[in-house]
Amino acid sequence: MHPSDVEHLLTPDGLRLLDQVTALGSSLDVVAQVGRLRKDGYDAGLVAAVVSQARLRHKARAKFGEFADTMLFTPAGLEQATRFAVAAHHATRFARAGLTRVADLGCGIGGDALALASLDIEVVAVEADEVTAAFAAYNLTPFAQCEVVNADAATINLNDMDALWFDPARRTAGHTSSTRLADPGDWSPSLDWVFAQAGEKPAGIKLGPGFPLESIPVELGGQPVEAQWIDAKGETVELVLWTRSLARDGVGRSALVLARDGERDGYHELTGAGESSDPHVGELGAYVYEPHGAIIRARLIGDLARKLGAHALDEHIAYLSADELLATPFADAFRVLEVLPIDAKKISGALVKRDIGSVEIKKRGVDIDPAAFRTKLTLRGPGTATLLLMRLGSGESSRRIAVLADRV
Repeated sequence: MHPSDVEHLLTPDGLRLLDQVTALGSSLDVVAQVGRLRKDGYDAGLVAAVVSQARLRHKARAKFGEFADTMLFTPAGLEQATRFAVAAHHATRFARAGLTRVADLGCGIGGDALALASLDIEVVAVEADEVTAAFAAYNLTPFAQCEVVNADAATINLNDMDALWFDPARRTAGHTSSTRLADPGDWSPSLDWVFAQAGEKPAGIKLGPGFPLESIPVELGGQPVEAQWIDAKGETVELVLWTRSLARDGVGRSALVLARDGERDGYHELTGAGESSDPHVGELGAYVYEPHGAIIRARLIGDLARKLGAHALDEHIAYLSADELLATPFADAFRVLEVLPIDAKKISGALVKRDIGSVEIKKRGVDIDPAAFRTKLTLRGPGTATLLLMRLGSGESSRRIAVLADRV
C-alpha cells in the first residue's frame, strides 16, 4: 500500500465511502462493489483502497470483534496484530502494577495500544513504517492520552516512561507480504537492544510461541524474567517475557489459556517456578489427555499430569492417560473406545461396526500423514469419533497403536 493511497483513504470522502461499503467476505462481493463504485464515478485508487479495507475489516473481526468495523489495517499489520482478548490481558497486567505511562515500541496498527488506552493508561505508540503508523493514529484517535510517533523505536527517549511494551518486527518490511527473519539481530528493533531496555524498566516482550527455550534469559537487569505462553481459541499464539515489576514473584513459566468459543470462564492459568519434572510413563488407561499448546511450550506437562493424577504414555510425546476423568481447561480429553494396530483395514472394520462416518485424526510420535491415512479408511454412518495414532511405551518396549476414542 502506497502512502498516496492512504492519503486518499484518510479524507472525509474516503472514510465516508468506507462506511458505506458493507463487509466483504467473498471475491464475488469484492467484484460487485468495485463495479458499483467505479460506475458511480469514484477514482480507481480510492475504490481499491476502500474495498481492500472492507475486506480486511471483515477478516479482522476474528481478532478484534466489533472494534474491527471502525479500524484501518494493512494485511501484514492485521496478520501480526495481537488479538484484542489477549491484548486486554497484557494491559491488565500493566494496570495492576500501577504503571500509567507506557511506550509501545513497534505498535503496528495499534492493537496493544488500544487495550492499554482503554484502561486509561497513557501510551506513546511508536511505529517505523509510515503507512502503518498513519493507520495506528487513526485507530487510536478516540483516546486523547495516546500519541503515535512515526520513528525507529531505538531513537525514542524512554526516560519518562513507566514501562515498555515491545513487539519487535520479526519479518521483512511490507504491507501485504513478508518473510520471517531468523536472526533476532535482524529484527526491528534488535532483540539484544530490546533485552537491554527491558532490564532497565518494567517491560513485556511479545515473541513467537516457538521462540527457543534456551534463548529465554533467566534474568534481565539482575531480576528474574517470567515467560508466559498464551493459547487463544485452541491455538498457541505468542510468548511474552515479563520483567521487573511486571514479572510475578516465584513464577518462572506460565501457560495462559483463554476460553474457547462456547466456554463460560474467561481464562485459566497454570504456573510454575520453572520447567516441571517429567511425568512417569505408564500404560494406556480409560482416558487420554492432550495438553494444550501453551502447556507443552512452557514444559509444564509434568505439573498438569500430577494435577490430573495422570501419567505419560511415552517419554517423548505429550499424551497423558488416566483411569479417572478430571475436568481441566488445560487439555482436551478423550474416552478410549478401542485399541487397534495402525492398520487401515482393521481400523476401517472397527469404524464400520460402530457406524462412524466422520473421524478426527490426531497423531503424535508416528510418521503418518493424517490426510493421506484418512483416504484409506472406510467411513460410513452417522457416528463421529477421534482416532489417536501414537507411540506407546519407551525403549525397546515402545509400539505404535491406534486409539479409537470419543472426545469428552
